[in-house]
Amino acid sequence: MSSLDGDMSQNGSSKSVDAHHALAEIEDLDFSRILDKPPRPLNMERQRSCDERSLNELFGVPLLSPRPSSRAESNFRLIDHLDGLYSPGRRSGFNTPRSQYGFETHPAVAEAWDALRRSLVVFRGQPVGTIAALDNTDEQLNYDQVFVRDFVPSALAFLMNGEPEIVKNFILKTLRLQSWEKKIDRFHLGEGVMPASFKVLHDPVRNSETLMADFGESAIGRVAPVDSGFWWIFLLRAYTKSTGDTSLAEMPECQKGMRLILSLCLSEGFDTFPTLLCADGCCMIDRRMGVYGYPIEIQALFFMALRCALLLLKQDEEGKEFVERITKRLHALSFHMRSYYWIDLKQLNDIYRYKTEEYSHTAVNKFNVIPDSLPEWIFDFMPVHGGYFIGNVSPAKMDFRWFCLGNCIAILSSLATPEQSTAIMDLIESRWEELVGEMPLKVIYPAIESHEWRIVTGCDPKNTRWSYHNGGSWPVLLWLLTAACIKTGRPQIARRAIELAETRLVKDNWPEYYDGKLGRFVGKQARKFQTWSIAGYLVAKMLLEDPSHLGMVALEEDKQMKPPMRRSHSWTF
Repeated sequence: MSSLDGDMSQNGSSKSVDAHHALAEIEDLDFSRILDKPPRPLNMERQRSCDERSLNELFGVPLLSPRPSSRAESNFRLIDHLDGLYSPGRRSGFNTPRSQYGFETHPAVAEAWDALRRSLVVFRGQPVGTIAALDNTDEQLNYDQVFVRDFVPSALAFLMNGEPEIVKNFILKTLRLQSWEKKIDRFHLGEGVMPASFKVLHDPVRNSETLMADFGESAIGRVAPVDSGFWWIFLLRAYTKSTGDTSLAEMPECQKGMRLILSLCLSEGFDTFPTLLCADGCCMIDRRMGVYGYPIEIQALFFMALRCALLLLKQDEEGKEFVERITKRLHALSFHMRSYYWIDLKQLNDIYRYKTEEYSHTAVNKFNVIPDSLPEWIFDFMPVHGGYFIGNVSPAKMDFRWFCLGNCIAILSSLATPEQSTAIMDLIESRWEELVGEMPLKVIYPAIESHEWRIVTGCDPKNTRWSYHNGGSWPVLLWLLTAACIKTGRPQIARRAIELAETRLVKDNWPEYYDGKLGRFVGKQARKFQTWSIAGYLVAKMLLEDPSHLGMVALEEDKQMKPPMRRSHSWTF
């Protein structure tokens, strides 16, 4: 039996306290001295992201509080030691009539836990994931499979509830699938590619079970999932942070799995940018929606995965080589994203006045973006206070659409600076009707329609305006919004969004997404009892109930990265 199989047969996870000490030390993330930093003992007792007094102040903020004079400093003073935070899972919410911070448990919580447990997938006696949806009223397609990206909120819910074993099983099973031969027609995919999904096949004749994985060869559009590997590294770090058990990440198989994923992303080529070039449909937006190029969702996840890997890789000969490559890439990627993807009122005005056809190292319009290509909607959408990372930047192209997942991950990974994170929250508050409406949250804003819809989507009947990925509202995004709100000291925004969702989710049987400009209608092709809608709600509730869980999904800012900031002169930081 291999060490991987042997690990799967264990019922409990051993905790390596000394190794966890070392992990927590590394998380200070001074890249220039990461290999030289001497160890020091840490207090391993449970810590809170805020002290009792600060926590009460934080969660006592009125819904629309006055704007502080120094917003970035005010918002971040409460959550300032995320990486040193030990966040062991514990039973949270499901068996708690009233949480310790005064939140009444909503009736939807118990129903959500019941639905989540019914979605569990068992392989040879062990739970290994959750299926995409439990809706039996429509054709299943691939909704009866375990998707890597879909399982992330389920995994976090189980970790926060003190049930890490299913997450460990999932990590190990998908790691085993990574080693499979991956072939589409006559072309072999890279060794490090993680599956988009897998399914348990039952053979009643032989009384056996096998796994069937999809690496993109069966997906609509036949696109490999670029995000799966990043989410896998993210979950490995979340498991380690939650349990304090570093033995899983230290397994040779897990170390190799991370290196294989990183090798795909850090390989040299013809790239002139540190961002990753991707095809349409390679992430949550898995259909043609004009995100080909360098989409914000992939770049933010890439940044998050690199930082997580930096914490998890062993300092052996192979690990040190990757640490050096990751460090260089992180510095280049953070500068590129913060400099060229960021937009606020000042930067919008600068682009509006761009000159074109500049040739030299001193060019201001480095990507030769034509000012006339600015969409008319953005001039009304951009508030005086606020900003965000735009959807895509490449030669002569800037996609100014708002992408929720990418911006939330940018906050959690600290790809966004504290000032930028504050500005993103300001934008959400200022444009609540557009981005939240009657059901959180818009995956993309605004929708594309008419001739543009025909050209960009290829007349996709599922991505019509204000539906599905084309401006649809996705409840799963609640957990990302809530984590970002807590990290920026704005939990009242998350609470308002959650309360809005609670008026509909149970009654509508946990739809996959909602349609309409305000998210008023259950999606025309939305599956019911969508597992990540259920899990996203639970994670959001548990984060509000116990903000110390934030350390599981968020990383502190690296003080070594200080690129020049473009921001409106009207802001006061």
